[in-house]
Amino acid sequence: MNIQAVDYDGLIPNNVGLGTDPRVKHALEKWHPGYIDWWNDMGPDGFQESLVYLRTAISVDPKGWAKFDYVRMPEYRWGVLLAPQHTDRKIGFGRHKGEPVWQEIPGEYRAMLRRLVVIQGDTEPASVEQQRYLGKTAPSLYDMRNLFQVNVEEGRHLWAMVYLLQKYFGADGREEAEALLQRRSGDADTPRMLGAFNEQTPDWLSFFMFTFFTDRDGKMQLEALAQSGFDPLSRTCRFMLTEEAHHMFVGETGVTRVIQATCEAMQKAGIKDPYEIDKIRKLGVIDLPTVQKKANLHFSLTLDLFGNEISTNAANAFHAGLKGRYREDRLKDDHQLENDTYPVLRLVDGQIKAEDAPALSALNMRLRDDYVVDCNAGVGRWNKVIESFGIPFQIKLPHVAFHRHIGEFSKVLTDVNGNLLSDSDWSRTRGDYLPSDGDKDFIESLMQPRSEPGQFASWISPPKVGIDNKSGDFEYVKIA
Repeated sequence: MNIQAVDYDGLIPNNVGLGTDPRVKHALEKWHPGYIDWWNDMGPDGFQESLVYLRTAISVDPKGWAKFDYVRMPEYRWGVLLAPQHTDRKIGFGRHKGEPVWQEIPGEYRAMLRRLVVIQGDTEPASVEQQRYLGKTAPSLYDMRNLFQVNVEEGRHLWAMVYLLQKYFGADGREEAEALLQRRSGDADTPRMLGAFNEQTPDWLSFFMFTFFTDRDGKMQLEALAQSGFDPLSRTCRFMLTEEAHHMFVGETGVTRVIQATCEAMQKAGIKDPYEIDKIRKLGVIDLPTVQKKANLHFSLTLDLFGNEISTNAANAFHAGLKGRYREDRLKDDHQLENDTYPVLRLVDGQIKAEDAPALSALNMRLRDDYVVDCNAGVGRWNKVIESFGIPFQIKLPHVAFHRHIGEFSKVLTDVNGNLLSDSDWSRTRGDYLPSDGDKDFIESLMQPRSEPGQFASWISPPKVGIDNKSGDFEYVKIA
């Protein structure tokens, strides 16, 4: 069959030949009603009957893989899509480097691989759950549509992982697939597996920060899994990355537009000091110091997703050829790392110092470092907007030790520059670094919906270009 095209004839769109795989086809069709029940219960609240201008994958050819049209979200054609298979692909790292990639799972790696798939799968519905009420306070139909696009694609990414579980893990996979629909973000009894995915997303600035910072972690993890020696996982993640790019676009441009609106309002009012917070807030925009605090919060929460700086699990997954480094295929070393070291930040005698550690054990640290570089590039683009208005302010990422709950720095308190603080110092200055209750209340007070085409809330600028090159007053969502 043509791997580029997608078969839309059955219940589950796919390019993996489900029609010739009755066991997996039946398992996925049996899972489908539970997924729809989950979507109706936990997907965007109040908009399931609305017509949304969404893109749907019709191919995995990067030159023309999606079409746009109005669709009710419960009728969106979720499915199973893998990037094209590379013939003669070899495992690129670890002990099996140079061997042909696997089309079936080696028995000794079954449990390790299942956990990687389940953890990735669990993040996808979690973010939908976190964002389910945001549609009611959307600052424009354009933004509402982008939220729903992110939501349906996170749902499709869940399908991507469930396909792997159903096809390659038998009864264990079926149980895991069901459990992915049972857990709930923030639930006291059945929470999602990773901490950042149990946090609330109460406002649109939080959503933009989440899609900038936390979806970027998703990019890093998918890039590492796309290197996998298990070829179906690699191909799955390669196509997921195509969709994930839009999610980060929503985050980066969303924050950019918040900053743009603030700077324009300050300029119009003749305010040059970004710390005249009360005056700035009276203009109906979000002051830059509060944008900084939100960045501090979401950056630090996302760093925890990388796990412990020194990790046996990460070393084992790399050694086995299951999960590589960020863009492993572009790195210039032996791709086995048996004798290499990597600098890791540690707490030594009350000070934060870099110490060389075995490179295999420090893979989480390396992936996190790559993530920080990627984040800084986006933050630099935000600062160019502020600079263009001549406002003396720069958004900066906090030190990686700041506000951590997992890893080397989880037991210490620091300021945003990485200076160690006492409990009393932290209590006194916490509100300088992280959003206070007053900050949260102010942001939430701005969350008044705009539901007419071409309307935008005061706190965010219109985009420079519409989705699918549509005009600024295009009706992206026909609210039922």
